[in-house]
Amino acid sequence: QVHLVESGGGLVQAGGSLKLSCEPSGRSFGNYGMGWFRRAPGKEREFVASISWSSVGTYYADSVQGRFTISRDSGTNTVYLQMTNLDPEDTAVYYCAASRSGGASPASYNYDYWGQGTQVTVSS
Repeated sequence: QVHLVESGGGLVQAGGSLKLSCEPSGRSFGNYGMGWFRRAPGKEREFVASISWSSVGTYYADSVQGRFTISRDSGTNTVYLQMTNLDPEDTAVYYCAASRSGGASPASYNYDYWGQGTQVTVSS
């Protein structure tokens, strides 16, 4: 059975940092594109960042550009989202997703597997 397990969420003050991890299990995701999405209370799910299977391609939402960095470990296929200078507007449940296409797509419909999410809360 395929699983994507997110971790690293928590409560942090505005201006602080967190690093999220996404560990896959059940199959190899080495040739999958990976993405991070988030859903804030009362809002639709939105794209945050994505990375291609080769790590050559990365893509960020305008709202996180320059503050968040997505990366992946080719040995373990773990995907990370380093978040800095966090703002209360970043409060959301963050989801990891995997795409068979292999690219760094910002579109949620391109993703085939999803994790359960990890809560990030930024206090002002």
